[in-house]
Amino acid sequence: MGEPAYRRVIVKLSGEALTGPEGFGIHQPVLDRIAADLVASAALGVDLGVVVGGGNIFRGVEVSSRGVSRPTGDSMGMLATVMNCLALESAVERAGSPARTLSAIPMPAVCESYTRARSLKHLGKQRIVLLAAGTGNPYFTTDTTAVLRAAELGADAVLKATNVDGVYTADPKKDPKATRYARLSHQEAIERDLRVMDSTAFALARENRMPIIVFSIRQPGAIAGVLRGEGHATIVGG
Repeated sequence: MGEPAYRRVIVKLSGEALTGPEGFGIHQPVLDRIAADLVASAALGVDLGVVVGGGNIFRGVEVSSRGVSRPTGDSMGMLATVMNCLALESAVERAGSPARTLSAIPMPAVCESYTRARSLKHLGKQRIVLLAAGTGNPYFTTDTTAVLRAAELGADAVLKATNVDGVYTADPKKDPKATRYARLSHQEAIERDLRVMDSTAFALARENRMPIIVFSIRQPGAIAGVLRGEGHATIVGG
């Protein structure tokens, strides 16, 4: 077993990563597989924070286009991320590792509120920290949240989980000639409009010299594999 390449990371999961064939909600076998992967990753001696999107339950941008104000829609989307984090927390603990959900929107009856100090305390006790409710502000994506939390918590990298094994020159599902980048700079990702993360997230990562490793979450053990330097991935920055 290879030594992990990083000692503290933020894993960014989309809400869609938790879905099954139906493409909506939380698919328990998928949730349990990802939880087992996180537990195996923590067993390598890596501190793990996890930012989860909410698109499997609710998309604020979509309802905003139908008359709900953008701030209200985004707040509703943040609440969906809390539900995902609570489900993942339970799955991680069933898989054998302690975990805590911390929300950027205070809701003490449901979970702890996010503070940097509290998060660092949990990480220091080898707990997997689930970072819910985005930044707590509208107009910011969970991609930006992942980079922000990585910078705040002294992480070595952001692991961006997707449906493909890296960043490609074009959509590999549509263009058979698309090729995968092995490495890119943050600036190249912005200039080439490679939308695996939004431009705000890339710019924040560039400012903080935070590498982003883009990989596929669809295979069992994918997160632990990336930490050991195995499998296909694209490194942005670093």
